[in-house]
Amino acid sequence: MNNEKRTRVMRSGFAALAWLLTACIAVQTLLAGAAVFVDPAYWRSHVVFVRILEWLPVLLLILAFPGRFAAAIKWRAAALFGLVILQYMTANIPGIGLLHPVIALFMFMLAWRTAVAAMRP
Repeated sequence: MNNEKRTRVMRSGFAALAWLLTACIAVQTLLAGAAVFVDPAYWRSHVVFVRILEWLPVLLLILAFPGRFAAAIKWRAAALFGLVILQYMTANIPGIGLLHPVIALFMFMLAWRTAVAAMRP
């Protein structure tokens, strides 16, 4: 596979993963809402689902380099990974849990913006 084709494949994979991450964050928010408003048993699903979602920013960061994305997109991928780490901190350190849903909003916005930017030629 030539370099140009490989770059296109990496960019397509990156875009698909960015949209998947955006959708996963929405699902994760839905699960949290279900746990609060429907049945606390949904917390288990919320906790288990994050095990899938947490790896997507790492994959984005990896694909950003062979995809030859601009530095801004690479930094967004790194920021998304950093926000996942902050989510773990806010979920497990007493007193800062109130930031957990706010960080989720930023994650959704950043994931969406990253996915949109990845679609541009």
